[in-house]
Amino acid sequence: MSNAVWIFGDFRNYFQNRVTLQLIAKGRELAQGLKGEVWAVVFGSRTAPEVGDLTTEAIAHGADRVILVEDPVLGNYRTGTYTKLLVRLVREYSPEILLFGATQFGREVAPRVAKRLKTGLTADCIDLHLDEEGLLVQSAPAFGGNLVAQIVTRERRPQMATVRPGVFKELKHDPSRRGEILEMALPPDLPPERVTLVSAERRPYRAGRLESAKVVVCGGRGLGSEQKFKRLHELARLFGGEVGATRPVVYSGWAKEESLVGQAGRQVKCRILFSFGISGAIQHTAGIQEAELIIAVNKNPNAPMMKMADVAIVADADQVCQALIKEIKARLKERTA
Repeated sequence: MSNAVWIFGDFRNYFQNRVTLQLIAKGRELAQGLKGEVWAVVFGSRTAPEVGDLTTEAIAHGADRVILVEDPVLGNYRTGTYTKLLVRLVREYSPEILLFGATQFGREVAPRVAKRLKTGLTADCIDLHLDEEGLLVQSAPAFGGNLVAQIVTRERRPQMATVRPGVFKELKHDPSRRGEILEMALPPDLPPERVTLVSAERRPYRAGRLESAKVVVCGGRGLGSEQKFKRLHELARLFGGEVGATRPVVYSGWAKEESLVGQAGRQVKCRILFSFGISGAIQHTAGIQEAELIIAVNKNPNAPMMKMADVAIVADADQVCQALIKEIKARLKERTA
C-alpha cells in the first residue's frame, strides 16, 4: 500500500472544466499529510490533443507523476473499458486515496470502480481533510442538505470520493515543475466492451457560463412567481453577468437545470453574487462559498442566507430588483447623454 493520492483526470474540455487541476491542488495538500505523492491518471488517444496537454498541465499544476494510458480505443469514453482499466491500475499500485470530479463522467465511473474494489465512496463532497489518524474525512451534505456528514473509510482502500467542480482552487501554473509521465499501452487482455459506441458529438461550449461569470444574480422561490424571476435576467444583463437558480426554482420550471447553483449544480466564484428570495439551504450555499461579495435580499432577516451575506437587505426581493434595474438604466442613460 502506497501513500499516493490519485486524481482521475477527465481530459475532455479540461481547459474549461478545471476540476482535474482543482483536485490535484487538494491532492497535494493531502499527500503532504500522508508524506506521499500526487498522481494523475489519464486515459485517451493521441488523436485528441487535449490528452497530451493535460499530462503536462497536471505536472505544472502540482502532480508528481502522471499515468498515461494511450490507445485509439480510449479516444472516446467507454464505461466498461475505463472502469476495468482503472481497477487494474489501482490493484497494481495501491494508492491510498482516489478522487474524481463529480461530473457526469466521474459520477458514472467512480461507483463502478468502488464496487469492484469493494471500498467506500462518498459522492459530491464539499470538503476533504485528514484526521489525526491520517484518514480521509469526506464532508458531504446529508438528509436533504440539512446536515453535513463527516465520512471516513477505515478499513478498505483506496479511500474514494467525488468532488464538485469549483470546490477547490487550482494551483498556479508552474512551467518549471518536473514530474514523471508513465506511458502505458492498453492491456490486450481486458474483457471486451459490452456497449458499442455508435457516435459521439462534443456539445459546443457556451460563453458566459456561470462558473466563469464575474457577477451572478441568483433567485429563489421567495421571489413569488416565474415572471418576477425572469426579471433577474434583465438585471444580470445590465451587469454583464449570469442568472443562477435554486433547486425549487428549477423544479418549478422557472429556470433550466443548467442554471442550478449549489451542491448538485454549478459552483460559482464570482466577484459579486446577488441573492434574491433565497433562504439559504446548505445544498445551495455549498455552491457559492467562493463568491467574493454576497448581497442578499429577503423578507426574513433570520434566513441563513442573510447571515451568510456580506450585505443583507430586509425587503421584498422583487421590489429591490426593480429598483436596481431602474437605477442602473438611469445612470447608463446619463453617461450616454
